[in-house]
Amino acid sequence: MINGERTISRPLRWGMVGGGRTGQVGYKHRTGALRDNTAYKMVCGAFDLDFERGKDFGVKLGLDAERLYPDYKGLIAAEAKREDGVEAVTVATPNFTHFEITKACLEAGLHVICEKPLFFTVAECEEVAALAEKKGLIVGVTYGFTGHPLVHQMAAMVAKGVLGEIRIVDLQYSHGFNAGDDVGAPEAVKWRTNPATAGATFVLGDIGTHLYYLSEIVLPHLKIEKLLCDRKAFIPSRAPLEDHATVLMHYDNGARGRLWVSSVDAGNMGSQRYRFVGSKASVEWSDSHPDQLLYDVQGEPNSILHHGMPYLEEESLAFDRMGALHTEGLGDSWSNIYLWIAQAIDAKRRGNDAFLKTHHYPGIKAGTEGVRWLENCVRSADAGSAWVDFQ
Repeated sequence: MINGERTISRPLRWGMVGGGRTGQVGYKHRTGALRDNTAYKMVCGAFDLDFERGKDFGVKLGLDAERLYPDYKGLIAAEAKREDGVEAVTVATPNFTHFEITKACLEAGLHVICEKPLFFTVAECEEVAALAEKKGLIVGVTYGFTGHPLVHQMAAMVAKGVLGEIRIVDLQYSHGFNAGDDVGAPEAVKWRTNPATAGATFVLGDIGTHLYYLSEIVLPHLKIEKLLCDRKAFIPSRAPLEDHATVLMHYDNGARGRLWVSSVDAGNMGSQRYRFVGSKASVEWSDSHPDQLLYDVQGEPNSILHHGMPYLEEESLAFDRMGALHTEGLGDSWSNIYLWIAQAIDAKRRGNDAFLKTHHYPGIKAGTEGVRWLENCVRSADAGSAWVDFQ
């Protein structure tokens, strides 16, 4: 169980690029990083394209006004001159800026924690991976839902053969917040539907990558052999990007997968559902009830497993924060993600490669595979929703 005790020698000096007052995700990052007050200490930021607004925001977060900057270049240059300069930087900016900012931070000797999808292309991911390796630095990716303990309960059950051979993978993430047109929509919506700023996808990259990465955690031994992607922009102005998509997947063990994402699921306030069906039993988890795992064994009464209970696997109990009687939420999940990345950074600094070989955290490989999946989805959709070999 995680109880907030220090697990690294000292908190990392940490800053943010983006994630200011008008952003949607900044608070999630700060909640995750600062929850335990033992892994990170926030020292600086370049929060906003509007410097005065960003500076006012940073001061009200309790930061020194002298360590608030108009952009990431100013942050990197000024912090490099300080003995107590920043060590790790979160990139919480629109997709098209991720590669440029991440690369600049790595070249300056800073560890990076980046929003997803990581970059536009696998080639960019591989370039950054090589740079991080050369510099001895960590790149983490904030797949924030995968810190929930019961996600790792599912992974442990699959690994130990409790479900039998996996046959069916069923994944869904949908909401209705983009069901109307984009007239008068905030910039947070507009940049996500513009290929120049969002990349080659909208909902596939924005929420579909969460589904794909979580399935990789639960099913690390399965690989996609081929897939078919059908995508559509129900709001025509969003084309060629999609606001709804379905992906069918064939795995190397013969399993079949279905993944669908939508931001035009009118009336849906936002929900994810993951179901993994084996030859003996199935498990199902949803972020709308993150403390419960549905466990169904063929021929037996259906069961509901609860987080924090001693009958769960150690792989789940190790990441629990609240205990069985109390509800865990998204903030706890983000806190786990940030803690795991901090532990990876600490191990990297100490040269503890043995720890890094077995330590779980969403890193550059996870980010790369998410982009690879997106590239294959786009290739299939652009070929008329054709089956394509997974490359």
